[in-house]
This record gives sequence, structure tokens and C-alpha cells, in this order.
Amino acid sequence: MSLPRLLRLPAGRVPVKVRVSNRARRLALRIDAQADSIELVLPRRTSIPRALNFLSENRAWLETRINALPPRTSLEEGKIVPILDRSYRIRRLQYAKGHRTVWIEGDELRMTCSPEQIPKKIVDFLKERARQEFLRRAPRMADSIGRRIGRITVRDTTTRWGSCSAAGNLAFSWRLVMAPEAVLNYVVAHEVAHLAEMNHGPRFWRLVEKLAPGSERQRDWLNRHRARLLRIG
Repeated sequence: MSLPRLLRLPAGRVPVKVRVSNRARRLALRIDAQADSIELVLPRRTSIPRALNFLSENRAWLETRINALPPRTSLEEGKIVPILDRSYRIRRLQYAKGHRTVWIEGDELRMTCSPEQIPKKIVDFLKERARQEFLRRAPRMADSIGRRIGRITVRDTTTRWGSCSAAGNLAFSWRLVMAPEAVLNYVVAHEVAHLAEMNHGPRFWRLVEKLAPGSERQRDWLNRHRARLLRIG
């Protein structure tokens, strides 16, 4: 007896990734919107029959969640890319003297590259734009509360939008640059607040609200649009 690697649902065969966690207290299921897969989290020493039964009991929930995933947005010529509070149409040019490979002009995200290079060029551009935003905002917020940041890195995470280590190093998802500016600002404030409060207690949330007023509204936006952001590209 073994756990399935694929689960047959009306939407098709969905990969199942099993993760055994020393920290997990109970069995859990998560939908990986980026990879179109299911993650089954098991506490250590969970028996296979118990895990199979858990999958079976939650089959209807999984079907609902998979069916509710938004369509993917490809990064190709003619598509629209959101960057903070604006949207830009992708336009490829054969040659543009004096321009970099990817640049913004008016309401277009322009580039000079082959068609097959478009997705990578755009992702690289968005990662750099995100890095600039984090580098500009995080140190300023940290200074305002008398804290210092170790280093700032940009990643492509699927479970957390940001993180703060005990050493004061911050990490953020580059996909936040495709969210409204207030949402990106909230996530930066959230991680900067952890420099002073490594918890999610009342004092932490008061500090987040001080750094980014309207934080509850921005947190709600991220919860509602998480899958959409993860399915771009």
C-alpha cells in the first residue's frame, strides 16, 4: 500500500506531493496554484491508511479548490502585465536603438528579443523592478522604527510572500510587483515589523498598521488574489 502520486479528479489527473513534517500537528492539504498540484502534509509517523482516508474524506474540497483556480496568464506578445497600480501590454520590437532589452514606454512593456525569449525577459525585468521596490521601501521603514536590515533577497516562493530571519535578513516574492502598490507596501511593512516583533501578537499588528495603514484590507486582497498572481507566467 502506498500514497498516490496522481489523484484523478473531474479536472484531470492532479499530481500529489507528500511532505512529512516534524512540526505538523495534524494532516493538511494545500493547493499549489503555481504547479497545479496538491500538497499533502503529514505529521511524522502518520500511517498510510490514515493518510489515504484523509485524502478520500477531502476529495470534494479538493475538486472545488482545483476547479476554482483562475486561468493561467501567459507572458507573450499582446498580453497585459500588471505592475503595481498600472497595466502594460507586451509589445515586441525588432530593433530599438538606445533602449535596453525590456523597457516601459507609455502603456506598453516593450522589448527587443525573439518571441521565445519574451517570458524570461519579462520575468527578469519584473524581478529587478521588485528588487528596486523592496530596496527602496524596506530600509526606510526599518529606520523609522530604529531597526537595521541584514540583506534583502528576491525569490519565487509559493507559500509565503515574505520572510524575516532572526539575523534580520528579509526575503520577498518578486510576484508582489504585480500586485497593487499598497499591497506590496503592506508585505514590506509586515516583514520589517518582524525586526522588532518576531511574532504575530497585538503589538506586531499595531506596528504593521503604523507602517502601512489599511493593512487588513491589503492582507485580504492577497488572500483573494493569491492564486492569480501565482499563475502569471
